[in-house]
Amino acid sequence: MLQFHTAAPESVRIPSNRIIHCIDRIERSQVPLHSFLLLRGDRLITECYFSPCQKGDLHRMFSITKSLTGIAIGLLAEEGKLSVDDPIISYFPDKVPADVHPLIAKMTIRDLLMMRSCHDKTTYKFDMTKDWVESFFTTTPSHPAGTIFHYDTSAAHTLCALTERLSGMDMLDYLKVKLAPIGLSEESYLLKDPFGVSLGGSGLVATSEDLLRIGFFLLKKGCIDGRQLIDQNYLAQATSLLTPTFSTSGVPMGRRGYGYQIWHGQGENDFFCYGMGGQFVIVLPDYDLVCVTTADTQGMNGGNQVIFDALYEELLPYIDREACDITAEAEESFLQYLYSRTLYRPEGATFSPLTESIRGKTYRIDAPKYFEEITFTFEPDPNKNPSNGGVGHLHFLSNDAWQQIDFGLGTHVCGIFPKYGYHYAATGVWLEEETLLIRISLIDSLVGNALIQCHFCGDRLTVFLQKYAENALAEYTGHLIGYTE
Repeated sequence: MLQFHTAAPESVRIPSNRIIHCIDRIERSQVPLHSFLLLRGDRLITECYFSPCQKGDLHRMFSITKSLTGIAIGLLAEEGKLSVDDPIISYFPDKVPADVHPLIAKMTIRDLLMMRSCHDKTTYKFDMTKDWVESFFTTTPSHPAGTIFHYDTSAAHTLCALTERLSGMDMLDYLKVKLAPIGLSEESYLLKDPFGVSLGGSGLVATSEDLLRIGFFLLKKGCIDGRQLIDQNYLAQATSLLTPTFSTSGVPMGRRGYGYQIWHGQGENDFFCYGMGGQFVIVLPDYDLVCVTTADTQGMNGGNQVIFDALYEELLPYIDREACDITAEAEESFLQYLYSRTLYRPEGATFSPLTESIRGKTYRIDAPKYFEEITFTFEPDPNKNPSNGGVGHLHFLSNDAWQQIDFGLGTHVCGIFPKYGYHYAATGVWLEEETLLIRISLIDSLVGNALIQCHFCGDRLTVFLQKYAENALAEYTGHLIGYTE
């Protein structure tokens, strides 16, 4: 199992102050980072978690899963169980209709790996109650395979189903066996679709250290402790530029191209694994560097590009430029900086004169659906920290049962999200005397966020709800109006 030795950045010719500049730039852009890790060679030079996120937390990694699916296909090819030029339909006779469309019949495994399937959208999202894998073979194609890049998660899902058929194991279990020397955590797992197939396009729940191990495996071209764990030629193809993506990628970082379920980076030899919301494994062979981030950029236009720009502009130009002196004082200061990072909080006041007048008031919601009644209570900071405004509690009646969301004022408070059971961290600020904003960050097998903006005016409460969470929290959208009796 891989063990990374920690080291001061200066010991590998990286100025620690440039790492601080990089993180600061991301934070100033209001990107909610959850973790930021840097590895040079086999030296872990930065390990930063943004409280209340911490080392060892399981975290949804979304489409980084696709890169693992691509690796699994390479391992099966090496075992002789498939060829990437095989038609994908030959492995799913039970899913393919008798009148299969000719364009689907021609699709190869390689087409799916390169996101050059004959579908321009994820097929199972048209009707998620029907067999997700079967949908890939029954949905009418939009264009010939092998031609145009379209980001199609159902292609990765089908490749995962193929892996599980040929290996007889859950895909992540297969990878943990085949890649045992890198030491993926026992706790990591893959979510499944309603029909029992692992979500090979988006279902990875793992730790930041797991991503670092995957990055190191890719950086070292699959050779760990002198053992070649995967065919080097396959991995070279997987991490190279095989497919142009310029016209179908929405952000600059994704316009360079794509390999086998891995994106080509901004530098000539760079590549990265990319998950929605700012989950990244960025591999920079020319610098012998791996950067891992977990975050939640959902709802932030350009948030992912901020991470790339900070790395490429604030850090990379300063690597190996000059000798880096190490002092105990500078090293301690750098570590203190890393330990002091906290999850993003919106700017605003931690106190409003309205607090006392609204405390305990019950607002009945007009035209109630999920929310029937709402009330707020507040209590002082138990640690008597003058910078914190204490703890607030949003109580709401739903289906004749009272639920509660706790939030800090000037800090984060953690809890279990009502109805869904996800771990969350929530903070509140007063945007103005009459307006309270609560930001809820989901940090679990679902990563996302919800905003609850409350405006108090006499006996009336107006609430605006907004959520950024895939396939969940539908109740947290739109407006509510409530009145006290």
